[in-house]
Amino acid sequence: MSSITIRPATAADLDRITEIYADAVIHGTASYELEPPSRAEMGARFDSLKAGGFPYLVAEKDGAVLGYAYAGAFRPRPAYRFVVEDSVYVAPEAKGQGVGLKLMQGLVDAARAAGFRQVIAVIGDGRPDSASVRLHEKLGFRHSGRLEGSGYKHGRWLDTVFMQLSINDGALAPPDPNSLPEQRFLKQKQ
Repeated sequence: MSSITIRPATAADLDRITEIYADAVIHGTASYELEPPSRAEMGARFDSLKAGGFPYLVAEKDGAVLGYAYAGAFRPRPAYRFVVEDSVYVAPEAKGQGVGLKLMQGLVDAARAAGFRQVIAVIGDGRPDSASVRLHEKLGFRHSGRLEGSGYKHGRWLDTVFMQLSINDGALAPPDPNSLPEQRFLKQKQ
């Protein structure tokens, strides 16, 4: 039995990533999108994240992509440049096998290596017993807010939960001038 490998996503993975996300949109409540985006739209999103230097990973086993995770800008304002928002999606047949945990561990490590200070999870349908909430808790994320009844999908109101993980000393130390977010910011100012 082979093990799950976490690696950077490539454009060749986008068909499978699009399928995994479409299933999450159609059947789940983690995403508040109501219609699955096209392959072209998923490609544009991927290209934008990669161009920004954000981590985008896939979990693979025996050549099959089982899930993906990425970190992107939390908000566009420059003062937020050290904060990323995570997203993680696992194929239906791979749920409950530790794929999400491996992806998130890799994603947090990649965000740490890039010099980010906070990873924010914005969890749709953030019930305390949801797999996403439990996954983030396992990784040390702390609860930092709830927006009650903020989404309506599949005939019911959904709460959005915010969770947060401080990395690289969080707000306890000044920004690293050599970090990816600081270097991007300085380049944009020129």
